[in-house]
Amino acid sequence: MEQATFLKINPADSVVVCLAPKKKGDIIDVDGKQIIVNQDTPAGHKVLIKDAKEGEDIVKYGYPIGHARQDLKAGDWVNENNLKTNLSGTLEYTYNPVNQPLNIKDEKRTFKGYVRKNGDVGVRNEIWIVPTVGCVNGIAERLAEQLRKETGMKDIDAIWTWHHNYGCSQLSEDHENTRKVLRDICLHPNAGGVLVLSLGCENNQPEDFMAMLGDYDKDRIKLLVTQRVEGDEMEAGMAILRDLYAKAKQDKREEVSVSKLRVGLKCGGSDGFSGITANPLVGEFSDWLVAQGGTSILTEVPEMFGAETILMNRCETPELFDKTVSMINNFKNYFLSHGEPVGENPSPGNKAGGISTLEDKALGCTQKCGKAPVSGVMEYGDRLEHTGLNLLSAPGNDLVASTALASAGCHIVLFTTGRGTPFGTFVPTMKIATNPTLAKNKPHWVDFSAGQLVEGRTMQELVPEFIDKVLAVASGEPARNEENGYREISIFKNGVTL
Repeated sequence: MEQATFLKINPADSVVVCLAPKKKGDIIDVDGKQIIVNQDTPAGHKVLIKDAKEGEDIVKYGYPIGHARQDLKAGDWVNENNLKTNLSGTLEYTYNPVNQPLNIKDEKRTFKGYVRKNGDVGVRNEIWIVPTVGCVNGIAERLAEQLRKETGMKDIDAIWTWHHNYGCSQLSEDHENTRKVLRDICLHPNAGGVLVLSLGCENNQPEDFMAMLGDYDKDRIKLLVTQRVEGDEMEAGMAILRDLYAKAKQDKREEVSVSKLRVGLKCGGSDGFSGITANPLVGEFSDWLVAQGGTSILTEVPEMFGAETILMNRCETPELFDKTVSMINNFKNYFLSHGEPVGENPSPGNKAGGISTLEDKALGCTQKCGKAPVSGVMEYGDRLEHTGLNLLSAPGNDLVASTALASAGCHIVLFTTGRGTPFGTFVPTMKIATNPTLAKNKPHWVDFSAGQLVEGRTMQELVPEFIDKVLAVASGEPARNEENGYREISIFKNGVTL
């Protein structure tokens, strides 16, 4: 069977997406009508299939993705030069609930995880050093390196320090964001032992910070205040780390219901294939996981702009709808308060890959959360309280958003990408390629290729394979970012540094 070279995603669309490059003069047959391509058009980009007047909406995924900057002809290459966003400021919204039953069987699947003392489950068993302030980053790195050398990490999964630049000289919301994210890291079940490393004089005072942890496991989370150590803080730190290591290495994986699994949904370096391959694949996984009683979290609020009503109408209650409206409009106000427009999000890489407006990006981005109802809406730094699909307030920046997902309690971040990226946050960060070229060129970055969907594989074939892959990573198979040692955190900052 001949492979398709273009795709009309929704019957209402006024564009098709090129699955392979098109040359000027090529003919495409759409709905029984022959369209002559007017310009060379790269793969992933859009070709108009009916004339559009200046100001007329261009439709993709069944929704407007902006309007024509000038009169356009059928066959024209539609891109950022002739398409303009419809987005502006905050809006008022009406709740029109949509209930779409998932009709997905509970398969009673399991993965091998670490059951913690409080009943929480981790997918890794690691030793973490968490600085309360950036001033002790150097000490933290030396401690981690020495423990790696002493132990060879034979009995645990990894040893890491989560260095950052904050914890002091911050005010109000920024300071609290830092404290919340560091708290969330300390309490994350992927850690079998945590050394909280403090200087002592910082704004993030050690005793106050430890109080934020609540009823934590004092055998597995220890504090060291370096200014209070008489003599070598390295010796004091190593004594604590050796004790944590001795306890953590006794932990063993056991079969755990997949209902305990929590995954974050993220995309970056998106392209014109994102919304037709990797994001729908992840959406299928998200729905499957929710149907098993598990949890997924969608973030990147600016990349919901233009598709937000789809999410709002899937909210289970009016209260969740109201929270989603506030999340969207608060983020728009954040942009506007800095004198920035709300619709200028696509990066140069996005545009080169075929994404022309923020609506174009958002309608593809939100497919990562499938069709499940929204059961929770979270502020930045919040920890998960509800199973099912949750929305989380965080920016689109890859590392900030991925850190926020992990901080909320996700065991793994599923990261779709068309341009490719090597990074990882403090939990396994699986890269799902949107196109075959990326998967071929960067196999050491990519964990799974959704580009197979444009090579003849079907979604029905690929979903079970992807489920197996995610559960394998949850059970201990390293993600590519872990194999490469690419792991870090980034904390959202908005205000003044003193």
